[in-house]
Amino acid sequence: MVVSGSNVLSIDDQLFANSTKRRIMKIAIVGTGYVGLVSGTCFAEMGVDVTCVDINVQKIENLAKGIIPIYEPGLEDMVLRNVKAERLHFSTDLTTVLPNVQVVFSAVGTPSDEDGSADLKYVLEVARTIGQHMQQYVLLVTKSTVPVGTATLVRQTIQNELDKRGVAIEFDVASNPEFLKEGDAIKDFMSPDRVVVGVESEKAKDLITKLYRPFLLNNFRVIFMDILSAEMTKYAANAMLATRISFMNDMANLCELVGADVNMVRKGIGSDQRIGGKFLYAGCGYGGSCFPKDVKALIQTSEQNGYELKVLKAVEEVNAFQKQVLFHKLQKRWNKDLKDKTVTIWGLSFKPNTDDMREAPSLVLIEKLLEAGCHVRVFDPVAMPEAKKILQLKRANLKNSSALYFATDIYDAALEADALLLVTEWKEFRMPSWGVVKKTMKGSLILDGRNIYDKNELLESGFEYEAIG
Repeated sequence: MVVSGSNVLSIDDQLFANSTKRRIMKIAIVGTGYVGLVSGTCFAEMGVDVTCVDINVQKIENLAKGIIPIYEPGLEDMVLRNVKAERLHFSTDLTTVLPNVQVVFSAVGTPSDEDGSADLKYVLEVARTIGQHMQQYVLLVTKSTVPVGTATLVRQTIQNELDKRGVAIEFDVASNPEFLKEGDAIKDFMSPDRVVVGVESEKAKDLITKLYRPFLLNNFRVIFMDILSAEMTKYAANAMLATRISFMNDMANLCELVGADVNMVRKGIGSDQRIGGKFLYAGCGYGGSCFPKDVKALIQTSEQNGYELKVLKAVEEVNAFQKQVLFHKLQKRWNKDLKDKTVTIWGLSFKPNTDDMREAPSLVLIEKLLEAGCHVRVFDPVAMPEAKKILQLKRANLKNSSALYFATDIYDAALEADALLLVTEWKEFRMPSWGVVKKTMKGSLILDGRNIYDKNELLESGFEYEAIG
């Protein structure tokens, strides 16, 4: 008999418990950024034993305590639940984890180099570490967004390290790009519309199938393909979505010139089943960690292969212009004399339900307003700490940076403002007390950068209103 806490287990019970534990699939995920942490936590939620690895000691210590480095609805509770259930673990040392896992997901960062290409140093470092320390079969799955052909470099890196050691150990590489939307990442992972996987062997295919089957019991939507196609699929998907956004922004700008309404145009073309209505909303530009970086990387890949992606270059050009469209509207309204005007910005993150400030349109807008001599008052329900951190780093290069004020709420932000600009469509911005806003502001100009407000309602409330398109 074996005593475990207050329970007395028979030898048979203990053997059954041990054998069950051995049958639980164990994986490692390297990188505890957005993709790695969400993926690891969701796998753990389905019963997989997951160890998330990161070289950032403070981040790992915080995660073990349930302190989450990113904002994603529902993620904190899920992390705490799976840590408590001992399905989710955290480590700073991949080498100690390797002997216990068959599958390693690489979810490390691939930042853009100066030329726009993806920097693969972290991806290849994971491969190098595996090649130096693996003692048994490992399937290394790249989840980071990487250029087409990266799997070949990863495979060569592992094999080179094995050759240096003079050992022959079987391994596979695979590509499993993520398609998570920030703010809806858990839903996207737990119930994906598809899972794209590039594999080269039946063994790798079987392991991936085992991992994803619990998520897709009723409709197994894993699309297996060759690795090159899987790598390209990720870039092509983001490039298409970015293209739809820039196309509608281009149409919106033309609508303003000819007197059409882009919202009516969107409904008209979106009802065509060949087109559909998703990602056809005009606005003040896209940002985030994916679209800008991936469009640049795909353009760079095409140039490296002697081909010019003219459409994507235009997509990038339109988006750069669109991030300044609200500023241009103010210039037009005030005859380019913005000095000493007070401007309110509602929303700083690149989209709602995240604190991600990467490539956010608000950053471009703030910089332009400060350069023009404006006093800028900003508020975001979640992204204020991240925005402060980024803008503090940029403060030395920002003209008139002392004129930037971080407000306590939406009404504090609107205090004595000559104009109010909606940049990120958080839910709490949708139905403010316009009566309070009107009394709080000095002016009456509302620029709606996401087309969420009712023009007639605002006009009746005594505001001047202008949207996109």
